[in-house]
Amino acid sequence: MIRIDHVYIVVGLFLVVAAFANLRAGRRIPGLFWGVLALPFLFGDAILAAHEAGTEWPAQATGAAVVLLGLLAARSRLASPADDDAAVRARRAEADRIGNRLFLPALAIPLVTVLLLGSSKLPAPLDALVGERQTTLVALAVACAVAMLFALRTTRSTFPAALGEGTRLLDSMSWAALLPMLLATLGSVFAATGVGEAIAHLVGLVIPTDQRLACLLAFAFGMVLFTVVMGNAFAAFPVMMAGIGLPLLIRQHGADPAILGAIGMLTGYCGTLLTPMAANFNIVPAVLLELPDQYGVIRAQVVTALGLLAVNVALMWLLVF
Repeated sequence: MIRIDHVYIVVGLFLVVAAFANLRAGRRIPGLFWGVLALPFLFGDAILAAHEAGTEWPAQATGAAVVLLGLLAARSRLASPADDDAAVRARRAEADRIGNRLFLPALAIPLVTVLLLGSSKLPAPLDALVGERQTTLVALAVACAVAMLFALRTTRSTFPAALGEGTRLLDSMSWAALLPMLLATLGSVFAATGVGEAIAHLVGLVIPTDQRLACLLAFAFGMVLFTVVMGNAFAAFPVMMAGIGLPLLIRQHGADPAILGAIGMLTGYCGTLLTPMAANFNIVPAVLLELPDQYGVIRAQVVTALGLLAVNVALMWLLVF
């Protein structure tokens, strides 16, 4: 049975490979960055066990490693590795040969994930492949592994080549690869420190909380605004749900929690389309594609974001009450 700690170990080993590849090529800063980041993935359980046993230095060392990652990130930058003319020609020839089949491994990721999440209907021993903790993440990790094998078969490539290309992509993304995880954690920190309650107090001073529409608009636009500021709807959701969704919409006005949560999260993604803070979505693609305008992706998404926001607000008004 595959558990979430197995997934973390695989991620840590890949980061070690990326670290050694960079150090061997003389790129010390990215090599050290990925090497330090690999440590909590590989030894996270040991660090937690030591902390629970009363030993504080592993946790303190982890905090120092986080500070070191910030210093190393300040010295690095997002950049797509330069290719010579021969490499560009080879890549174009390979793309022409494979054609649209190149998209099949990517499409396999959601398909395999959904199949594994319904693994109780799969034949043995596949029905016991995914553990009970963090089922979605484990299923996604297994799906990525299956997609990689599918990609190797489609491209007639090798596993070492896949590791090399994975390292190259990771180096291109640099510190932005950590943003989703860090920003989601930031949302939990905000919720634990009472930011949601402070927002509820401020909203009560600004809008008439006895009106459903006013509370709904505050929730929707708050999700967008906090996502723009924090770069991640997962970070904005616990704050806005604690501040407006739960006390005002659900408890006071009787909103359906499931519908409000689902459409409210999608509303937050409207903010993702509008912010450079969501660097992994909006800045990294511009760098990898070598677009002349770093914010061109965001400008192209403005109309879609505003239209989707209007549709989401209408759906919440029609469905949550």
